[in-house]
Amino acid sequence: MQFDTKIAVVIRTDLEAWQKLNVAAFLASGIAAAFPECIGEPYADGSGTRYWSLIGQPILIYGADRPQLSRALERALARDVKPAVYTEDMFKTTHDAANRAAVSAVIRAELNLVGLAMRAERRMIDKIVDGLKFHG
Repeated sequence: MQFDTKIAVVIRTDLEAWQKLNVAAFLASGIAAAFPECIGEPYADGSGTRYWSLIGQPILIYGADRPQLSRALERALARDVKPAVYTEDMFKTTHDAANRAAVSAVIRAELNLVGLAMRAERRMIDKIVDGLKFHG
């Protein structure tokens, strides 16, 4: 199935495995919160056990270094695409309010980004992530 939109998550490649998974989970939740229409129907197995709904379209995961993450952020903002962000300082916090405080304490140019997520029209996302490879 071809979707009109694309979801891209960009994660810094030099993180520990647990950090990458943590960042991907948090960023996907940002997309789900911002775009509730992307949530599919609940699941059920053949025994009738019900499960939660998931985002109903593929999420493409890209790897990037710090400069590539900053470039992707600037490309997104230049195209009026608002991303979800995760910064390195957020690994040191323990709750949502502290995460927001960690981000708001730093100007955009100095954010120590470890991940971004965005959903927009397919070609727009392609321009934002141009040059990035899928995360290995």
